[in-house]
Amino acid sequence: MLRSFSAALLCAAALSAAPCDLIVSARYLVTMDARRQVIDNGAIAIKDSRIVAIGARAAIDRNWQPKRRIDRPNAIITPGLVNTHTHAAMSLFRGIADDLKLQDWLNNFIFPAEAKNVTPDFVRWGTRLAALEMLLSGTTTFTDMYYFEDVVAETAKEAGIRGVLGETIIGFPVADAKTPAAALAFTEKYLQRFKNDPLIVPAIAPHALYTNSDETLKASRALANKYNAPILIHLSETKKENDDNQAKRKQTPTQTLNSLGLFKGRTVAAHCVWTDAADQNLLKLGNVGVAHCPSSNMKLASGAAPVVDMLKRGIAVGLGTDGPAGSNNDFDMLEEVDLAAKLQKLVRGDPEALPARQSFELATIGGARALGLDREIGSLEVGKRADLIALSIDGPNAVPLFDVYSQIVYALKGSNVIDVVVNGREVVRDRRAVTLDQAAIIAKAREYGLSVAASVKQKH
Repeated sequence: MLRSFSAALLCAAALSAAPCDLIVSARYLVTMDARRQVIDNGAIAIKDSRIVAIGARAAIDRNWQPKRRIDRPNAIITPGLVNTHTHAAMSLFRGIADDLKLQDWLNNFIFPAEAKNVTPDFVRWGTRLAALEMLLSGTTTFTDMYYFEDVVAETAKEAGIRGVLGETIIGFPVADAKTPAAALAFTEKYLQRFKNDPLIVPAIAPHALYTNSDETLKASRALANKYNAPILIHLSETKKENDDNQAKRKQTPTQTLNSLGLFKGRTVAAHCVWTDAADQNLLKLGNVGVAHCPSSNMKLASGAAPVVDMLKRGIAVGLGTDGPAGSNNDFDMLEEVDLAAKLQKLVRGDPEALPARQSFELATIGGARALGLDREIGSLEVGKRADLIALSIDGPNAVPLFDVYSQIVYALKGSNVIDVVVNGREVVRDRRAVTLDQAAIIAKAREYGLSVAASVKQKH
């Protein structure tokens, strides 16, 4: 009789629970919401592409009935990582030229290599390789600047990764456009095709102030505003860039872009290393998001962006890996989180600068804010897109655990990622990509490596 009564209660509970697609639970749930709430033994209910409930596992289990469950008692669930600056397809140029100054690297190695190798097929396989690495290490949103960006978008959708993807506009002939005017015409069709896509935010990416005319920059802004699209641009990455612009115009690059009206619309500026207080005030007034790339800035000896000062001024700052062809060489966002915190401590001589929690904010809600997507992603909250990752805390680098933020930032690596969900869809399960054929991608990357090596000068 008692057994029958218990079965009836369980059946009634199941009938009263609301249906959902997926419940994910873990030992710790790091929400990155406004209160920076960390939930012990927490769980998230997901329906379609959005989070419908979040809280203690017992409450979620009581109120929701999932089609599938991911239970990770020895893991930390966090929002998916947001990479605010990269060049994904350049994964096929990984390591082609290292230990060089930026202008030497660009002019003597990268631009010539691109001229000889970049095709739609090259971009497709390079983006697949990048997406595979990004997903396996916990990135759920990446910001891209490259050529054939429609192919990047197609590949991102195939992989199930979210992207803010900018078609490059540059002042010399490149693989997909012989002139800036042709590039802008190509970009308009691209913007039309991917407008209102659930995973892709199409963008316009004038490479930099020093590689485009003023007229092209103004035309890029006008086209972006016509379609309510963001502008992605490199800004004040090196001292040489600043010095050259001062000599030419008696202005900083930031002042010049502002005077050209480039900040009159959503803008994400990569690097911003050589920005003073006046520049930062202009970035704040223009609501410009900044993509801070610590690995790249250190590797190219570009300098250290004044991130602490930017944050104090209320500028939205995110983290980026930059491209893997020599300015960084990998897409591991947890590495960037670790280095971002340490770099600020070093250059400021202050071990309290950019503490662990604040550094992790840059890779999650801060990156989302820099991209103008913080209402949709960057934190785990009801109504937001279900972009999340599970980080194992079983490994030798993960025990003991006293503070989850410290553990994530200073101890855990991309290799600790075990599950990834993007837009409510499982794309990594038990450290294996669900949406991509890893063996085929690695084999094709090796093929391209041989053809690239045969076609270009390499720096050894």
